[in-house]
Amino acid sequence: MATTLSRPFFQWQKGRQQSGYDKMLLAQGQWPLAFDSYLLRYPEQAEIPAHTDPVAIGQHYRLNIVIKHAQKGGEFICKTPIYSSSRIKFFRPDQCEHSVTRVEQGTRYVLSFGWILKR
Repeated sequence: MATTLSRPFFQWQKGRQQSGYDKMLLAQGQWPLAFDSYLLRYPEQAEIPAHTDPVAIGQHYRLNIVIKHAQKGGEFICKTPIYSSSRIKFFRPDQCEHSVTRVEQGTRYVLSFGWILKR
């Protein structure tokens, strides 16, 4: 999760894993807790390999809402989600290995909210 407030808002950028997805920062802050919100776009051939997102202090939570499924592929995989349905994915990215399978047809869009509880 980004800790700086200097990132550009409302502009497509390449995703961190360099795996073909794009992200658009919608909101970000530090108070009352560190949080961010992104619109994610997975065009054909995009995928995210299995990984975790460690944080230095606290517990990282992420709520992903699938706005549009790809026609084929682009499935979110998480070994131990807190909650998972067709459109809602709630998980601990710092503890739960997660990935997205290759989008084979269409484009997938996800609204993603993340926050860190410092306990």
